[in-house]
Amino acid sequence: MTAAARARLFALIPAAGGGSRFGAASPKQYARLAGRPLLACTLDRLRDALRLDGMAVAISRDDVHFEREIGAREGLTVLRCGGPTRSDTVRNALEALAGTCRDDDWILVHDAARPCVPPEALVRLVAQLGDEGVGGLLAIPVADTLKRGDADVATPRVVRTEDRTQLWQAQTPQMFRFGLLVRALAQTAGRDCTDEAQAVESLGMSPRLVRGSVANLKVTFPDDLRLAAAILAAQVNQEVQP
Repeated sequence: MTAAARARLFALIPAAGGGSRFGAASPKQYARLAGRPLLACTLDRLRDALRLDGMAVAISRDDVHFEREIGAREGLTVLRCGGPTRSDTVRNALEALAGTCRDDDWILVHDAARPCVPPEALVRLVAQLGDEGVGGLLAIPVADTLKRGDADVATPRVVRTEDRTQLWQAQTPQMFRFGLLVRALAQTAGRDCTDEAQAVESLGMSPRLVRGSVANLKVTFPDDLRLAAAILAAQVNQEVQP
């Protein structure tokens, strides 16, 4: 394959959620993390760790915070195409990128609320999937004992202990070819797939699991911001040590 025809790498960050579980006045992607918007920290992590051919962020059509909190950034395409679910937002974003991306280009989809993904995990994902036919995702093996509960919401009881030996906790980024991801999300339109890998699985394919990191925290509740700030600080300290 010539250099001109090489598969390119694009990052897509869906950031159209309202953050209902976060319980703040503004969406959680704009919450302050170490004095900066959470989304800005995530964008910087991807930009600094990877050699990207482009980056796009998909926000809500009526987002009134982005220009003030993030603003224009070199190499960042802002897509006002957010849908009611994450999968809708990603599907809309891919449609908007159809004139830019080729079918064999890689799309690296990453949660806006995962600002602490270690650079080495990002590099490992891209390196291990470079020749992969399907694509894959960062994930970590489940370490805790898992209990299945009954249907009693008020006083649930254990039904059984689940075998965790083959269970992995999915993370992001998740990386797939543009054409394949478009096809997978079209196949699952109307169903709320919780991640891109689930959509690809619907085609009968098996995405590759690439070892992630426990540091790749997803900020879901306000208390998570303190833990994320501590992780970021520890990562910076690790970088500056001789």
